[in-house]
Amino acid sequence: MADNTITLVGNLTRDPELRFTTSGRGVASFGIAVGRRYQVNGEWQEQTSYFNVTAWGQLGENAAASLTKGARVVVTGRLEQREYTTREGDKRTAIDVIADELGPSLRWATAQVERTPRTDGQGAAKGGSSPVGESNPFDSGEEPF
Repeated sequence: MADNTITLVGNLTRDPELRFTTSGRGVASFGIAVGRRYQVNGEWQEQTSYFNVTAWGQLGENAAASLTKGARVVVTGRLEQREYTTREGDKRTAIDVIADELGPSLRWATAQVERTPRTDGQGAAKGGSSPVGESNPFDSGEEPF
């Protein structure tokens, strides 16, 4: 069975757009530009690839609250192909990245990490808000880093 995992590092081309399904589940959509710089015959060349990214649930809500256009991010997810028809009636295919994990790149920036309470998928908080180690829903018993 083939593994369909991709990791991209790039800059947001637009602010994440957060929407909600009719059942209340959040979904954020944004684009990233991934640049590559290489030499050909001693001359530097640049190439940029553009990807649409979709983040569902709490991941999407956190992305919309934390990321803005121009931010450098790391996205891990899977590729998903979809087909659509243009207004002119032409059939097109697009390949999107469905994010499993994402966050700011710390190569040229710093970030302040703030945990958010886990939800049940409908917006209701699960568990209490006690610190890690004191019956905290985030505490899996593992060292966080």
